[in-house]
Amino acid sequence: MDIIDEDYSDAVLPGEKWEQRSFVNCDFTDADLRELVTSNCTFTECDFTRADLGESSHTATAFRSCKFVETTLGGTSFSSCSLMGSMFVDCRLRPISFVETDFTLASFVRAPLQKLSLRGQRLRETNLEHADLSGTDLREADLGGARLLGAKLAGADLRGARLDANALRQAQLGGARVDLETAVAFAAAYGLVVE
Repeated sequence: MDIIDEDYSDAVLPGEKWEQRSFVNCDFTDADLRELVTSNCTFTECDFTRADLGESSHTATAFRSCKFVETTLGGTSFSSCSLMGSMFVDCRLRPISFVETDFTLASFVRAPLQKLSLRGQRLRETNLEHADLSGTDLREADLGGARLLGAKLAGADLRGARLDANALRQAQLGGARVDLETAVAFAAAYGLVVE
């Protein structure tokens, strides 16, 4: 079921259950989608500005290049989902749950992501500039190519995470937990010779 260019702005649709639907360039601005349940859906270039998605649940759903501005996502869970290329600005994100979620090319600039579990998540080329990841579990996360300029990682657990040298130089890593491999990469990123 393909839904294209539909205007759902200000719609009141709490508790809806959507399966195998495709939304393209739809406007959900200010929509009440509280407790929405999606399964095997795709949202492409949709606008969720100021929408209420609180307490919603998404399984095997893709949000591709969607816009989330001042969106309420508290109590939301994403499982086996893709947020590829989506942008999150000034959203209410707490509490939130991610399991096997792909954040490739997503943007979380200045986002409050502290004390979340992002263990094993795919964050390749994700923009996390100035995001607060303090105390966040990032073990085994793939942060290859991620932009971490000014990202706060105090108390974050980065053991087993994949990070490149540029990310190690840009982030605020004081107090982060790392494994030996990351410690050596950090030293090399600053031009130290480890023998």
